[in-house]
This record gives sequence, C-alpha cells and structure tokens, in this order.
Amino acid sequence: MDGWYVDDRCFNCDVARQLAPELIGEADGRSRILRPPRDEMETRRLHAAAFACPTRSIRPASGQPDRGLDPFPMALDSGVFLCGHNSQHTAGANSYLLLRPSHTVMMIDTPRWNHELAERYAALGPVTDVLLTHRDHAAHGRRYAGHYGARLWIHEGDLDAAPDADQVIRGLEPVEIGEGVTAHPLPGHTPGSVLYLADDRYCFSGDSFFWSRTTRDLEVADSVIWYSIEELAASLARTAGQLRFEWVLPGHGDRRRLPADEMSRRLGALADRTRQLRPRPVDFTAIRW
Repeated sequence: MDGWYVDDRCFNCDVARQLAPELIGEADGRSRILRPPRDEMETRRLHAAAFACPTRSIRPASGQPDRGLDPFPMALDSGVFLCGHNSQHTAGANSYLLLRPSHTVMMIDTPRWNHELAERYAALGPVTDVLLTHRDHAAHGRRYAGHYGARLWIHEGDLDAAPDADQVIRGLEPVEIGEGVTAHPLPGHTPGSVLYLADDRYCFSGDSFFWSRTTRDLEVADSVIWYSIEELAASLARTAGQLRFEWVLPGHGDRRRLPADEMSRRLGALADRTRQLRPRPVDFTAIRW
C-alpha cells in the first residue's frame, strides 16, 4: 500500500504521530509520511492514524482509508479505550472511555460528534457521565451527554463553555464523582482545568500535562497557556503528592504507562520544573511533542 500522503489541511496536532510514530514524522509545521507500511500491522497503524486525524489529512493513494480497518474505540488497557475520530472543534484533542465495575462507561472529553460513532462507543456499556477536562474540549459534550442521557461535568471556572452542565465542580478540593473516580481541580491551562483520577491507575490530565516523546518525560505545554503558568505551577505543587497513577492519558500530547512510583517521582519533578517557568507568548510551534 504505497502512496500514503498528508494533505494540506494538517494543523500539526500530533495525533497521527502518536499512533504511528515510526511511519509519520513532522516537517515544516505539519505531519509527513516517513515511509510506506511494510506489513499488515503497519498498515493498521496508518489506518488508526487516518481515522483519528481531526482533518482526515492522512490518506492512502486511493484517497479513502479502508473503513474495515477503523480500530476505534481502541483498547489501551483493560479499563480504558481511546475514542479516536478526534474533532477539529477540540483542536484535535484525544478522548477516552473509562469502563467501570458496574459495567457502565464514562467518556472523558469528546470525539467528533457522529451518531454512528456514539452507538459504537455505547456498545461497551451504558454511558452515564461525560467528563470535560476544560473549556477547550467542551465542543461536543452536550451532544454526547444528551444522546446518552448522561451527566455532563465541568468545573465552575470554565462553566461558560458548557453553561448547561448537569454537574459543576467547584473550588480547589478533590471531589469524588463516582466509585473510584475523583476530580482534581488544576487551574492553570484554563481557569477551570480539571484532571480525573480513576482507580489510582488512570490519570486523565486534559491539557495540564502530557508525556513528551521528545524529552521522554512528563511536560507542561507552557507555550500554550490560556490562563496562568504561575497558577498551573501552584496547582501541580498542591496536587502532585495526592496523585498516584500508572497511566497518563492527556488531551494533547502522548500517552504513557509507567510504574506508579516512577510516575510519582516524575510528577514531583515536573512540579518543581514548572515553578521555574515564566509567562510567554502563545506559540503552538514551541511544544515539544
């Protein structure tokens, strides 16, 4: 299957590179195909990238990927699935499905809205809650929550992005929002940024921090802060010691699983580094993916 290409709609969100890093690289502010797939597994990885891409810019020579090779929702672990089908209206953010012991499902942030996709996600179990990490990812929250009859959650600091939310997280203290699931307010990227911790295993960090393939460590996107890097530093300092998890599952940036002790050490170090940062102009090109 030679002839894969990236069209000129790509806005360099990094989603495709997360799914096929050995096949898709970055050049001149956009993704590019490094080489054609060599086997079926690599072909499947390119299709995952194609179906996740928010602008549908990753394409085979035929122009249309094989719908039979759409892998989403894609299992990341026994309790978490990646939704794929990222939306331009959330700047291409990743979204996730969290399976609960009651055989119900929570959606963390949202993929593009599509009725067929909504039914596909619900095949994993009844979706009871849609958890928004912050305002940038709120675009399809009401559509999915309404479709499922689910509760829509957001923090009061970003409530104007989802004024019809069913549940509003307030203040700075952690709030248990379901069995084994806690919301930790983390203002900084936006006033109402929140991370969701599940089962002391999964950390849905929104845009507060992510795993960088470049630095091979946890990082903050300090070049894309809409509220306050000082507030983010304070949030991390306050919260880092309360968090224990193995998986970091961000909206933007890569995912990573490490032993919980290792994650704790890295998160503490990130909190220390973030205290040294100062405000800077917004610059998407400066993010170290």
